[in-house]
Amino acid sequence: MPVIDELAAEYADRVDFVAPAWKASFEATRDLAGEVFKSGKVMWGLDEDEVIFSRYGIPFQPVTVLIASDRTVVEKWAGVRSKEELRAAIENLIRLSG
Repeated sequence: MPVIDELAAEYADRVDFVAPAWKASFEATRDLAGEVFKSGKVMWGLDEDEVIFSRYGIPFQPVTVLIASDRTVVEKWAGVRSKEELRAAIENLIRLSG
């Protein structure tokens, strides 16, 4: 997740980064977010009712979903990707979102 935080700081003026958590307490989620999202550019929260996870068909973590400004899913994958792969996907999202 530190890579996500770095990219969130880099793309803060063009892309919103949201990191929902589930199956944890609010306190544990808050503490982890404070440790890994130091830039202050990643919005985080606890999806207690699993609404977000259900809407995007996410059965487990980590999963990354890139959503365009018109709310269409541009790309979705499970697992970890390198910073370079994430940067390329974000640049593609920006191009598609115009």
